[in-house]
Amino acid sequence: MTKTILITGATDGLGRATAVALAKQGHNIIAHGRNAEKLDKLKAEIGATLSTVQADMSDLSHVAQMGRDLINAYDRIDVVINNAGVFKTSQPRLSNGMDVRFVVNTFAPALLSNLLLPIIPKVGRVVHLSSAAQAPVDVDALEGKRMLQDMEAYAQSKLALTMWSQDFAAKHPNGPVSVAINPGSLLATKMVREGFGTSGNDLNIGVEILTRAALSDDFATASGLYFDNDSGQFVAPHPDASNAEKAARIIEGIKAEIAD
Repeated sequence: MTKTILITGATDGLGRATAVALAKQGHNIIAHGRNAEKLDKLKAEIGATLSTVQADMSDLSHVAQMGRDLINAYDRIDVVINNAGVFKTSQPRLSNGMDVRFVVNTFAPALLSNLLLPIIPKVGRVVHLSSAAQAPVDVDALEGKRMLQDMEAYAQSKLALTMWSQDFAAKHPNGPVSVAINPGSLLATKMVREGFGTSGNDLNIGVEILTRAALSDDFATASGLYFDNDSGQFVAPHPDASNAEKAARIIEGIKAEIAD
């Protein structure tokens, strides 16, 4: 059955490779990107089964507008893959004082998931890209009151998103599925090359698991879970994710940032 699948951060790396792979399977892809030229190149490569949407995920007003535009354009989006992410950047602090890692990696996917909920069917799926790098979340950093080093901010933002995925699943027990995934450590992406100075592992490792998460039966009942593709199984995320008090504090912080 043909699905309509939104992939954020689809003009480079894992997002792009996943968009190409899913389009080859005959699915209708909505590719998000920040750069219009890169979106046009992807459209030229994939063709009629791909449409594009442009937004800067570091600006939540852009994310909100993108969500509204998608609702106006589509009656149904079967799968949302929240892939867009930031690790190292020359400007980690935004003009409003927030850390761009929390904004792009946590707040933007949380906001977009909420906005698109009316057009995601109960049998649909929301796939959040987490990471093997997870660290206890500093609430002051989450709220933009303290800056962190690159890896600290990245790891904390990914745990925060994993917590959000669990909370989203708990609030929507009848669907859609909300699952957090580590697609594989040190895959061959621009983020890995620039952040770690290594060419990285085969990108298809990540493509395969994102395809499974989007379409396969083994993820149909995975809502609220975390899949670690390094070990190839569902596992417990960082222990803070199962600490109700800590998780609630982080979820409240996220809600405050994405509130209208």
